[in-house]
Amino acid sequence: MMKISLVKYLTIGTIALTLGACQSDVAEEVETDSATEAEKQTSYTVTDDLDNELTFEAVPETVVSLIPSNTEILYEIGAGEKVIGATDYDNYPAEAAEVERVSDSIIFNAERIIELDPDVVIGYSTGAPTGYEELEAAGIPVFVIESAQSFEDVYGDIEQISTVMGLEDKGDEVNRTIQQQIEDVQEKVAAVEENKQLYFEISPSPELYTTGQKTFQQEILNHAKVENLFGDLEGWPKISEEEVIQRNPEIITTTVSYTEDPVAEIKAREGWSEIEAIKNDQVFFLDSDITSRPGPRIGEAVELVAKTVYPAAFE
Repeated sequence: MMKISLVKYLTIGTIALTLGACQSDVAEEVETDSATEAEKQTSYTVTDDLDNELTFEAVPETVVSLIPSNTEILYEIGAGEKVIGATDYDNYPAEAAEVERVSDSIIFNAERIIELDPDVVIGYSTGAPTGYEELEAAGIPVFVIESAQSFEDVYGDIEQISTVMGLEDKGDEVNRTIQQQIEDVQEKVAAVEENKQLYFEISPSPELYTTGQKTFQQEILNHAKVENLFGDLEGWPKISEEEVIQRNPEIITTTVSYTEDPVAEIKAREGWSEIEAIKNDQVFFLDSDITSRPGPRIGEAVELVAKTVYPAAFE
């Protein structure tokens, strides 16, 4: 889980003065000093995934989110009403769709974000240069979350963002809820004797892409007790139709949402009719938002995959 550095100033407490009325001026001065110290207590520092330490003098009241998964986290921990800028793809929960669009998740409108002047921008990084220099030069703090590759990364993201927003307890609660949801799913599929092999398609013919090791989707399959047909590969590899036919998956799932009927398209592919999944009508569509966003719905993603592959376990 991501390490968080949270620095809060210690309270000096209320000094009880038992001196006489002649010392009332001294008492007033001490109380003033105490109030000053109390104001300092609101300062705290959080370290982001680029090891940058951001110090906040107060809990942010306005925030811009530059990736849907982080937006979902903000809403889940109870900070959704503070989101004043989001991406074109922020559609969950429903309220997020009403937030002003300032990014397409790749390119963001720096000029408009500067005009909005948020207390913090929750950015993200995939390892490439972030491009947040213009925002930082304008005095806007940017808290960067790296793209999650595991559930532990997701739990860490929730912990970090909830700390930035002064909602640590809520973040802990959200993580416990997710973990319990996953445990409940795993109890249901515990009796499965042999894990089924699944081909997970994320891009259709003629350029097939699937998911492999060291990806968020692989984590979902692992927790749902499903064997990834291409689990011997890493990342999101491009594969051939011949490879899928040769490996002969028991189950085929697709997250392609931009074609009219992705399931029918897979079933109709030339040469695929003898694949076990197609012969047994085991081709299914999975919600791409749920299965691709490393956020608070990862428990729902595990349940969705497990129900699809092992429906009898949920009857």
